Amino acid sequence: MCARIASPCVGLCSTTLGDPICRGCQRTDSEIGEWMALTAEQRSQRMAQLDTLRERVAGCFLQIEDEALLEAQLRRYRIRFRPEQPPLSRAVELLRVGRDRIRDLSRYGLRPLEGGAELSAAELYARLGERLLEAAGEREAANRAPTPDPDSHDLEYRA
Repeated sequence: MCARIASPCVGLCSTTLGDPICRGCQRTDSEIGEWMALTAEQRSQRMAQLDTLRERVAGCFLQIEDEALLEAQLRRYRIRFRPEQPPLSRAVELLRVGRDRIRDLSRYGLRPLEGGAELSAAELYARLGERLLEAAGEREAANRAPTPDPDSHDLEYRA
């Protein structure tokens, strides 16, 4: 029997519509394509990087007030999460799935931060989603940036 391969995929792949970065999982089309070829350790590292990205961005919009309540609500509504997934990353999943039904974030162990308190869950998720795409694009640009070779010398300084 084969072990299940963990994936950040949430079944909303917008790269099939031409987006260079998936709106659902924040991976690039190339990261999605190479996922199955990665070792378990590489996949784990990538998932941790995506969790860090989600934590950083979601932390600008939300604060976890009650981690146990958040987990209980995720279980109640059968929203998929990983045991090692940080709470703010889990909150992104909650908003993705329940944004049109959630009326009171405190019932899910969450508190919106300044600038998000007056927004509905759907509006909050829309802003969060926009910022996640921006941050994922910045991450991709940083990964593509050439790293300077410490052994190379600038030819202008050679005589």
